[in-house]
Amino acid sequence: MRLLRAAAAAGIALAAPQAIAAPEEFTIDPAHTYPAFAVRHLGISTQRGRFDKTSGKIVLDRDAGKGAVEIAIDTTSISTGSPQLDRVLRGEDFFDVEKHPRMTFKSRSVEFERGVLRSARGDLTLLGVTKPVTLAIEHFGCTKLPLLIRTTCGADMSTTLSRSAFGMSAYAAFIGDDVRITIQVEAVRLEPAADPPPPGG
Repeated sequence: MRLLRAAAAAGIALAAPQAIAAPEEFTIDPAHTYPAFAVRHLGISTQRGRFDKTSGKIVLDRDAGKGAVEIAIDTTSISTGSPQLDRVLRGEDFFDVEKHPRMTFKSRSVEFERGVLRSARGDLTLLGVTKPVTLAIEHFGCTKLPLLIRTTCGADMSTTLSRSAFGMSAYAAFIGDDVRITIQVEAVRLEPAADPPPPGG
């Protein structure tokens, strides 16, 4: 009899639906996320700059090996340390920020390796032109902020693109075509809303 009861209990346990972790959604933290670029100048040095305003979200479904990365970069926030150069880069020959104030990346797929995010394949839109781009992802990790007790994930993302492929071909004799893009990103998990208290307290 005991054997039959044990077998029945085991059958019920196996038949019960297993808990599946819901996808986690994170909001990009603009205070710790700064896309940067590097490009050769005159063939003798590498010039660098960054963008100071970024927004977006990241969705991770580790159990299913799926997710999404969306990043919007405010190109008007470009910063090289030289106000004069910044004005030139905001102009028509380069980022043309009056017509195209944002550069965006939206993933179509992501790749995990042993539960760790390794790459995101998607579309980059710059100057109204959209091209496929793969972001390599390194140093991915998550922790809890000590003060706010919220889970935060971060990583270093990078890719190299041809600026002329997006229509940015000015001064090709002086400025390289290959542009290295790196994004230091941190994103804070959206916590589920608390259940409302029952009626009557």
